[in-house]
Amino acid sequence: MARRAAAGKGAGRGGTPATVALTAAGTWFELHPYTHDPATTSYGDEAVAALGLAPERVLKTLLVDLDGELCVGVVPVAGRLDLKAVATALGGRRARMAEPAAAERATGYVVGGISPVGQRRRLRTVVDESALGHPTVFCSGGRRGLDLELRPDDLVAVTGAVVAAVARTD
Repeated sequence: MARRAAAGKGAGRGGTPATVALTAAGTWFELHPYTHDPATTSYGDEAVAALGLAPERVLKTLLVDLDGELCVGVVPVAGRLDLKAVATALGGRRARMAEPAAAERATGYVVGGISPVGQRRRLRTVVDESALGHPTVFCSGGRRGLDLELRPDDLVAVTGAVVAAVARTD
């Protein structure tokens, strides 16, 4: 069942860095826990199925190596990250997917539970423009089996993201 959190609430016992960061920012969010199957490797699809959501509203957080700098791309589970578009949006030359171990070290989260919010250090972030077409979106809450629901403009604000067309649906 979802828990409602507002400024000063929701990050208490069992909180993640993502919930702590959102609470500190005074950002509205709801927690949506679900049972994670340790055998799954398609974490976004698992969240979509477990929570009964449209895949366009559930966002996945992907780390890229942009000219030697780790950056974050946030796209719907229904799409793929367009690496050329990420490079353009963030003013770089060449982007490639980051190694999972590097992503975990940089964010403080494990693959499948990487949240765009509350990372160990703030990384430059781009959120796909399609996210702004929904009243709320879902992203990882900082561990496998936990999603956060929040307003897309709040996601952009709390991560300091730029918004651009970085998702491909083909």
